[in-house]
Amino acid sequence: MEINYWNKAVETMDREQLQMHQLKHLQDTVDSAMKTSFYKKRLGKVGITSGRDIKSLDDFKKLPFTSKDDLRECYPNALLAVSKDEAVRIHTSSGTTGVPTVIYHTQEDLDHWTELVCRGIVSSGCTRNDVFQNMMTYGMFTGGLGLHYGAERVGMTVIPIGGGNTMRQLKLMKDFNTTVIHITPSYCLHVHEKLAEAGVARESLSLKKAFCGGEPHTENIRKKIEEIWGIDVYNCYGMSEMNGPGVGFECLCKTGLHIWEDNYILEIVDPQSGREMEDGEQGEVVLTTLLRKATPLIRYRSRDLAHVIPGRCECGRTHRRMSRIMGRCDDMLIINGVNIYPSQIEEVIMKMPEVGNNYQILVEKNGTLDKLTIKVEIYSKIFTGEISAIEALKHKIVENLKANIIINPVVELHEPGSLPAFEGKAKRVVDNRTSI
Repeated sequence: MEINYWNKAVETMDREQLQMHQLKHLQDTVDSAMKTSFYKKRLGKVGITSGRDIKSLDDFKKLPFTSKDDLRECYPNALLAVSKDEAVRIHTSSGTTGVPTVIYHTQEDLDHWTELVCRGIVSSGCTRNDVFQNMMTYGMFTGGLGLHYGAERVGMTVIPIGGGNTMRQLKLMKDFNTTVIHITPSYCLHVHEKLAEAGVARESLSLKKAFCGGEPHTENIRKKIEEIWGIDVYNCYGMSEMNGPGVGFECLCKTGLHIWEDNYILEIVDPQSGREMEDGEQGEVVLTTLLRKATPLIRYRSRDLAHVIPGRCECGRTHRRMSRIMGRCDDMLIINGVNIYPSQIEEVIMKMPEVGNNYQILVEKNGTLDKLTIKVEIYSKIFTGEISAIEALKHKIVENLKANIIINPVVELHEPGSLPAFEGKAKRVVDNRTSI
């Protein structure tokens, strides 16, 4: 395995040197944040008047958290730390309240972001000889543009098609010999299902790698994609509040996401108490920007659940590794008093070879009780329609789920391709209890 680096000096920086870098730029970040009305008030309440009040990284942990609700309350520009004429781009993400979160970027911010994406792309073994087809949505969503600029800087040939239009995606993959794609895992599975309909033989494609992000997915989903496509799949992590994709990236070793700690301070905390978790313990991902000028964020609560992987990676990079996202604090379902994460359900059903590429979780009220229904597509190559086989498979899925999530779900089996397909982020959970 040949290990390549985009910026070896930074990616293999000594830990002590890296922490000194973090402290210096944390102090600068606090100074920038104090230029905003929000942080001037928030940090002032805990006695912080400038970055020099932070004497160590331990002092930093005394600072208050920042939440998505805070960002919405600051709409549109209460978190802008530079003059408006320095901001060259705005990205937003919407939420259930309808009030978006807004992140401003200077040109320097965009350059730093691009550099991080370059590190991730090169760490996965890509070179300027690759053809990169970007199947993520462009626009206010950061997924498309983030990887686009990084791939161009690496020197790859970029096809900026964006999301959707599956038949055209496959035509371009064939005509231009695409070797690498950036895509959500659910859409990657869907595109494979359309190969025959498009009249495209897998052998006619040059595809070797996929960067999957945009939605939490299990290791079993990765393995399924790798198996059906015959490619390597790399996990890419980011969020619009932290620029977008490129916060963390898997290298060739595929033993966790390298979080670029010269740009971010990573913490894993207990979602309820805020207590710092030990390496290996699952908790909420909290991130602080270190080099972003326009919109500095301090101790931002992502709501993503993950853990730090102890030890160093065989690739030689010294930046800490984080597990894939195991779920979200706000995605947790409470079913008749039992806490369940959708990722637990996915982990179970995607281990089963009889299960296809698509599923949906439905939660409803049955009188005063909650009813959990798991809709699962059957794998096309084994679907026969025989009642006895269908009932046996349904029983197997129910028993496997009961053993892992305690409660007894209803399982519905569906023909291949009959459940809703998604060209962007998949909507796996439909909770109808709130509408009753």
